[in-house]
Amino acid sequence: MNQQCGTSPIVGFRFTLSPMTSEFIPVIKGALKETDLSNVWRHTDDVSTVIRGRAEHVFDVAKAVLSHATRTGAHVSMSGTFSAGCPGDTVGDNLLDVSSEPVNGRAAAQYVSSQFALYPLGDDDYMDIIYEEVDFAKARGVFNDTMHYASGIHGDIEPVFAFYEATFNRVREKSSHVVMTVTFSVNSPSHEGRIDA
Repeated sequence: MNQQCGTSPIVGFRFTLSPMTSEFIPVIKGALKETDLSNVWRHTDDVSTVIRGRAEHVFDVAKAVLSHATRTGAHVSMSGTFSAGCPGDTVGDNLLDVSSEPVNGRAAAQYVSSQFALYPLGDDDYMDIIYEEVDFAKARGVFNDTMHYASGIHGDIEPVFAFYEATFNRVREKSSHVVMTVTFSVNSPSHEGRIDA
């Protein structure tokens, strides 16, 4: 493993939730209100929301927010960046001592189409690491497509988020600073190759 460039094991996720409806404000605020945020540090501004804490809680909250936002049936997009190992990451460190048990539970069955890009920063073998995670997605049955600057992942919301959490943690074991960008799309009328949950 590379020498650690950050001293904290904290994971962060900055995201923007985009409901394709004129009633976007109650969808966004409702999703945040319905999600149990007690195990993460959170800050929301006029552009995005950032959550920070243990990896299992960050992915749990991200999944719950997306799940709650899509209950109306409106097309919803969530774009964001997961990061771990960033130098100076300390805000929210007090939440690293909470229980490892996620508090939001399983999400209701929901088809999710998504695209992600993985950046094992500072690792000379970064392409080998990325290829390994694409193969991992294929083995997990959630791989959808190869495309410029991203890879497609789709399926029910539970295995999709399980893959993202697992692959992020796998890469953290190899690289000191990991960034993963993800865009999720739910309830889109243009989804192709849909897998019924």
